[in-house]
Amino acid sequence: MIFEGSNEVEAAVRGVLADVLGLFPERAAAMTDVTPLFGAMPELDSMAVAGVLTELEDRLGILIEDDEVDGDMLESFGSLVAFVAAKSLT
Repeated sequence: MIFEGSNEVEAAVRGVLADVLGLFPERAAAMTDVTPLFGAMPELDSMAVAGVLTELEDRLGILIEDDEVDGDMLESFGSLVAFVAAKSLT
């Protein structure tokens, strides 16, 4: 699925994180580009990462290869949104 703009991608990523990690809506809504993710959110452990990536693939119709998953992609909410936006354009 290709999104028209970054707002749609951001909303989709925010929704996946909220659903998979069980975040309260207020906490998910408060995420900004610089909100740290992996290593900073106790809910986002290695098992949860697999769930988040699978759900992103399912909801957005993208394919995330194993060799694309790294610490930079999961460093912050903004970096994850940028990664997903780039994948949705391919």
